[in-house]
Amino acid sequence: MLGRPRRLAILAEGRFTPLDAKTAVGVLRYRPEEVAAVLDTTRAGHTAMECVGVGGPTPVVGTVAEAAALGADTLMIGVAPQGGRLPAAWRAKVLDALGRGWDVLAGLHDFLADDPEFVAAARAHGATLRDARRPPDHTPIAARRAATVDARVVLTVGSDCNVGKMTAALELTAALHARGVRTAFVATGQTGIFCADQGVAVDAVRADFVAGFTEEMVVAAAAGAEVVVVEGQGSLHHPAYSGVTLGLLHGACPSALVLCHEAGRETVRGPGGRRDPGDPVIPPLAELVRIYEQAAAWIHPTKVVAVALNTQALDPPAAREAVTRAARETGLPACDPVRDGATVLAGAVMAVERTRSGHAPHA
Repeated sequence: MLGRPRRLAILAEGRFTPLDAKTAVGVLRYRPEEVAAVLDTTRAGHTAMECVGVGGPTPVVGTVAEAAALGADTLMIGVAPQGGRLPAAWRAKVLDALGRGWDVLAGLHDFLADDPEFVAAARAHGATLRDARRPPDHTPIAARRAATVDARVVLTVGSDCNVGKMTAALELTAALHARGVRTAFVATGQTGIFCADQGVAVDAVRADFVAGFTEEMVVAAAAGAEVVVVEGQGSLHHPAYSGVTLGLLHGACPSALVLCHEAGRETVRGPGGRRDPGDPVIPPLAELVRIYEQAAAWIHPTKVVAVALNTQALDPPAAREAVTRAARETGLPACDPVRDGATVLAGAVMAVERTRSGHAPHA
């Protein structure tokens, strides 16, 4: 992971839950063999499966020393707290890891490699600080170049934050690989980067360049792929994160969209995941389909071709009913890609006629 094979201790102190520990859950789901332990004193003695539904028997422990005894050699920050800052109480664990010569991997908006105390500790013990959210130095400007690639480009879009856009994208990528389709995954957030070992966290990029970085990654990925699957971020209806969603939509110039939604979620989640009476209501799925297609068409026409439903909070019968309802409401194929696999999504994507522009845009 990020340069060499690792055995991770994932720090998720007090927050090792499916909604709070998005990075931890993503790595446990897609790279479980690299996780030695999860650090959370409030859940120590349990397993990852018991806490978040993935990760099997991976133990949850309370100290860095216990993780080291289990073979860990790298600390990963497994939570991106609101605002992207490292909680002050976590500093001791980071310093403990650095003191053991461990690299520390983080996806925070506050870069650990800019912290003098951490830098000094890393230097003293031969460790490295890796900030996955730090953007590249250049500043690309989008110019619809992604509309000219030969590959099908698929973007996952959502009804809200944290509804499964990255998971749907990775499951779709795996399903297309299983069909023998040359497929590239474009990571646009810190968890996707940790899972794929490449990408740019576009929410850390200055607004003018979100579409440009997206375009740049799509064009590069399309050089060797029949399908490029782009990880979505945010939601057009989210009052805080709609801008990054639009940047991805216009930078990727997708051939197809997959709409992601958590079954039963009715309002947009506010800061820290809390729910307030004034939270915006999530529109019906059919209306979201129309809105995303309309917004995409300002730059490049596309269609929503399938619905990826997150049914983790439902029992199997209720999940099946929710998927059936989503398909009926939208007239599109639907599935829960975790419960059911993403074969339905892959079929919908491969049925798309590519709508590339066929000419180079103005420079």
